[in-house]
Amino acid sequence: METLLLNSEDVHHNTSMAELIPAIEEAFAAYENGNAKMPAKSYIDLPQYNGDFRSMPAYLDTGEWDAAGIKWVNVHTDNEEQFDLPTVMGTMIYSEPENAFPLSIMDGTELTMQRTGAAAAVATDHLAVEDASSMGIVGAGVQAYSQLEAISEIRDIEEVVVSDLDEARVAEFIDTFEDRFTVRSGTPRDAAHCDVLSTVTPVRNPIIGPDDVGEHTHINAMGADAEGKHEIEDDVLLNAKLVIDDYAQTTHSGEINVPWANGVLDDDDLYGEIGEIVVGKKAGRTAEDGVTVFDSTGLAIQDVAAAHVVYEHASERDNGTGFDLLGLA
Repeated sequence: METLLLNSEDVHHNTSMAELIPAIEEAFAAYENGNAKMPAKSYIDLPQYNGDFRSMPAYLDTGEWDAAGIKWVNVHTDNEEQFDLPTVMGTMIYSEPENAFPLSIMDGTELTMQRTGAAAAVATDHLAVEDASSMGIVGAGVQAYSQLEAISEIRDIEEVVVSDLDEARVAEFIDTFEDRFTVRSGTPRDAAHCDVLSTVTPVRNPIIGPDDVGEHTHINAMGADAEGKHEIEDDVLLNAKLVIDDYAQTTHSGEINVPWANGVLDDDDLYGEIGEIVVGKKAGRTAEDGVTVFDSTGLAIQDVAAAHVVYEHASERDNGTGFDLLGLA
């Protein structure tokens, strides 16, 4: 047996949103039904390098397939300026649960981007209005692309408003999608008035307030992944149907972490976890709902589910490079 090495191009080529979205939904269901194991994300802070490492292991069993793996990911904020490297890089080790053989080592950066978009799509499918046709995106970095690709898979998106302080990023985003959607630049408020809004910024001072959002806007709050990050004003969260991906992670480092630490939000303000909605324990959007919010921190079960999709297709298509990692040949 060989271990399959998959670079970012291989991961991208073998990630179909049409298959990834249901796989992520199955992962949420497995976790909610007690068929997944996901230890808490662990952090190694490296203040001397203005960065950190994070380890994210998981196992899940959907009934039709099971999978295991661990993602090793970093956030080093000085990388681009000092080393011409990405701020965030990840490596995924995907293993055979039955015997622990390392089936694949794959780029975790592209994997993270794709599964994060798919997670937002799952939440949007359950929480956005059925006839949603407009989407706003605040933050025109790499994550913005997979947000639109994924959400347009489950809603008939026609109009897109993108907002970013970097005009070059906005122009590049518009150029990429203008043949498929009506795309324009706008303010955060313009973006937040759309049927669906995804925020993908690293800000610590909220940029979306109560007067910005539409009456029935669904918000995917995707940017907060560490203590202190906060994109959405407290009043929006307090008045919305607030859904999280995982209690421990969101209260520690998700969009709700700041108001939670300040005592502004507590358990009574949380509607539930996305897994509860996926399996039918709680309702998604109802006729009475106004603004809905999905607080996503990104879960290891999502990485493992995405790695499963990528590995299966890469094996079928003979993509990647096989090598004898363990010296068993």
